[in-house]
Amino acid sequence: MSATYTDICFNFTHDSFRQDEAAVLERAIEAGVTKMIVTGSSIKESLEGIALAEKYAQQLWATAGVHPHLASEWDSHSGPAVIEMAKHEKVVAIGECGLDFNRDFSPREKQKYAFEAQLELAAELGLPAFMHERDAHDEFLRILQRYRDDLKAAVIHCFTGEQSQLQNYLELDLYVGITGWICDERRGHHLHEFVGLIPDDRLLIETDAPYLLPRDLKPKPKDRRNEPAHLPHICRAIAHHRDINETELARLSVANAARLFALD
Repeated sequence: MSATYTDICFNFTHDSFRQDEAAVLERAIEAGVTKMIVTGSSIKESLEGIALAEKYAQQLWATAGVHPHLASEWDSHSGPAVIEMAKHEKVVAIGECGLDFNRDFSPREKQKYAFEAQLELAAELGLPAFMHERDAHDEFLRILQRYRDDLKAAVIHCFTGEQSQLQNYLELDLYVGITGWICDERRGHHLHEFVGLIPDDRLLIETDAPYLLPRDLKPKPKDRRNEPAHLPHICRAIAHHRDINETELARLSVANAARLFALD
């Protein structure tokens, strides 16, 4: 039996997918990627993600939340909007929430406020927190530690940090998402050394499409757009550095995603 895969981060609301969304999903399915989580980055995009999950109900689920880049948009209406969206059967997590001090597209105080608000909602609603962190590890950890005991579960998606940071997250019993960053010989090679430390029951795989096209993918698409069909390539790289069979890694990650997001 050929491997199947679950892509836990697919930014399907991105404009680049509007002209060929059905073809993108067809290629994903042909590659064995049968389940995908559409990531919500704003209230508007979360609603769009839910609509896509309704349209392609066999393959898609969605998250509802506000990305740290857009934390300035979080206001008194945001919490009630997320609560309402969370009632939808296709919504499986709160987020993408967190901190990003690399770009600082929103002021850091607003980022922290929106992050804490969404962790409170995730705890209240009994849904996993889908989290983003970049160049903000210490502050992110400090906030998360306060809420972790109240959270049903949480995933740090697109992990690109150092081994000590990974250990901090594993101590909080987080799921860890690995992307095609591990295929980047310039920036992601350090992950090769310790991706094997992630427990089998905590590892998730993702494309973060349309972003993070694996640098070693051949041939590369002319538009440089990443898509879920490339997830087996990422799985293969992770399996190599964990010294495990690719099909077994796919199976483990599918089971982990099903458990975290209650996909079954």
